[in-house]
Amino acid sequence: MANCCATRLGRGHIEKGPEMKLLVAGATGLVGSHVLTLALDSAEVDQVVALTRRPLPPHPKLLCVPVDFEKLPADADWWRVDAVICALGTTIRKAGSPQAFERVDHDYPLMIADHAKRAGASIYVLNSAIGADPDSRLLYNRTKGRVERDLQAMEFRSLTLVRPGLIGGERDEFRPAERIAAILLGIAAPVLPRRWRINPAENIARALVTAALGGEAGVHIIQSQELV
Repeated sequence: MANCCATRLGRGHIEKGPEMKLLVAGATGLVGSHVLTLALDSAEVDQVVALTRRPLPPHPKLLCVPVDFEKLPADADWWRVDAVICALGTTIRKAGSPQAFERVDHDYPLMIADHAKRAGASIYVLNSAIGADPDSRLLYNRTKGRVERDLQAMEFRSLTLVRPGLIGGERDEFRPAERIAAILLGIAAPVLPRRWRINPAENIARALVTAALGGEAGVHIIQSQELV
């Protein structure tokens, strides 16, 4: 993987740079909702375009675009953004089948990337996952690895792949396996290596937004141990 490096993360204010137009996919999810808050609060962001399936509270800087991800319009004006943050993601159980899961976690991020890049976007930031590997025997890891690989082939000027482990935070939906894992990891946290500890959703969101606003050229990977 060419020009891979870690991006320095800050827990305080994101340093000011040129104003930009940012597209966020998945803004109603656990990580995406934190991304949306950070982006709307940032002095660097002039406008946030949020692709959602349900309405969002109004905000002077927010353009909420209700979409059917199966029927994304290729020529819409709102594709004309500087950067994209994709925080889309589901589970096989929620999607209903392995094929539906791959549609959400692989195909949708690529379709968004293609439309935005054709409209001029040069920065793409993906919320991926620890263990992403296109050759993995596990469907989840294999799907995340495939989308990372296919995004790199699109040659964005700046591409950042954020790979959290178990995400900490309160979801709208109940995921029993994640809840049990979170309890066990919380108990074992003092003796676990940093890469296996829980990654708070707000830390992941800050990494995504920082990468989008920084827009450093090349391919960058942010590992789970940097998100603790």
